Amino acid sequence: MGFPKDFLWGGATAANQYEGGYLSGGKGLSTLDAITGGSKDHPRMITYKTKAGQVERVNREASLPVGATGFVDENQYYPSHMATDFYHHWQEDIALFAEMGFTCFRMSISWARICPKGDLEVNEEGLVFYERIFDELLKYGIQPVVTINHFDIPMYLADHYDGWSDRKVVDYFLFFCETIFKRYQGKVTHWMTFNEINFLRSWTQIGIHQNDPQTLWQARHHLFVASAKAVMLGHEIDPHNQIGMMIAYIPSYPMTANPEDVLAALQFNRQQESFIDIQVKGHYPAHLLKQLEREGVLIKKEPGDNELLAQGCVDYIGFSYYMSTASSANPEKVKYVGGNQMPAVKNPYLEESDWGWAIDPLGLRISLCQLYDRYQVPLFIVENGFGAIDQVQDNGEIYDDDRISYFQKHIAAMRDAVVLDGVDLMGYTPWGCIDLVSAGTGEMKKRYGFIYVDLDDQGHGSLSRRRKKSFYWYQKVIKTNGLDLDNN
Repeated sequence: MGFPKDFLWGGATAANQYEGGYLSGGKGLSTLDAITGGSKDHPRMITYKTKAGQVERVNREASLPVGATGFVDENQYYPSHMATDFYHHWQEDIALFAEMGFTCFRMSISWARICPKGDLEVNEEGLVFYERIFDELLKYGIQPVVTINHFDIPMYLADHYDGWSDRKVVDYFLFFCETIFKRYQGKVTHWMTFNEINFLRSWTQIGIHQNDPQTLWQARHHLFVASAKAVMLGHEIDPHNQIGMMIAYIPSYPMTANPEDVLAALQFNRQQESFIDIQVKGHYPAHLLKQLEREGVLIKKEPGDNELLAQGCVDYIGFSYYMSTASSANPEKVKYVGGNQMPAVKNPYLEESDWGWAIDPLGLRISLCQLYDRYQVPLFIVENGFGAIDQVQDNGEIYDDDRISYFQKHIAAMRDAVVLDGVDLMGYTPWGCIDLVSAGTGEMKKRYGFIYVDLDDQGHGSLSRRRKKSFYWYQKVIKTNGLDLDNN
């Protein structure tokens, strides 16, 4: 007993971390094109111009002054501009994915490559670029799994509309969706609307200059409405479309059996689940409405918004799982370590990666059970992986046994969730199946891939591709549909 015969095996990427070609083929600027590199000790920075024309820098998570506009400084290195250059290596890379045995490949479409300003102007060259990619994938029997919007927004919409805080951006997004749904009908049937929607909160990701609660939640409401409308539109254009949501899922355990810690964990977990509730159940949960009331947030809704949310529920839940955390009623008494887009509490029962991320394979099974029990819709693990420093040996080999060990345990856990717990799991696309720029730190040395790309943190390197040991291991896993996990 194991995974279903039609289980989707593949890998995951994002345009702003992988594609490159940032102004090639008619592409416009996105917000990510103004974000510098960094490290785990030095945050990535936004470069921008003030109203007075001064060039400034600020932490990528910070607010921007009202009226500030994104700016690309020729003296700075911006990792997204070249990334690991899928733009010029797509045929080579897809051939490697096929060699591994992929049956699906998760990627994102750059909104600014299709609509350079994010408005109603369409770039035909951008449409052709992705069409060629989808045709190449399908040639090898690899199904595209497309994230419509992954952590970026056309810079024009951020500069001139304050991003998703403006309701007009919903209409522009729907035009983008209609364009790609129609153009790629029959080529793409698996879609997700917004990547890690619970982490979208800044100018970098959704184009808002101020991220106070009122502005942030108004922008989030527009995201929810846009997602619901996209689901309805996608089903109307092609009834075969399966359109999901995507969330970063980080389960939290109570630090102790103290009921106060249990309550703290409950509150942490339902903050994440509220984003799923809205997109799967079709309404804001009561606890979130009470929270917004306490914070003095009044979401401006148009007539019919509540009905839209109820009608535009997603077909499946896509989620990332890298780690777990713990919750305490006394947060000042716990130790914090690294985490995905947020600091996490150190769990004394778990080991951590070099970047401080807790390694918790059993937490993946727990997450699958919790999500499926709560929502009863198919699940799709669309990100999971191990960031580490890889060493190329004198013989050219890369022995990434720690990465293999990580995947062995996580795949075994998700197999148990399917076989023992009855979870309806569609597929598995490990993050950064080929080395990418890290979203959090902007580094190259934090590598996730089964395929090594020769590039350093300053953008120097040949961009040549090289198979790691994990490449051949994952090839065997796919060939046996997850039954053979041995590292030999």
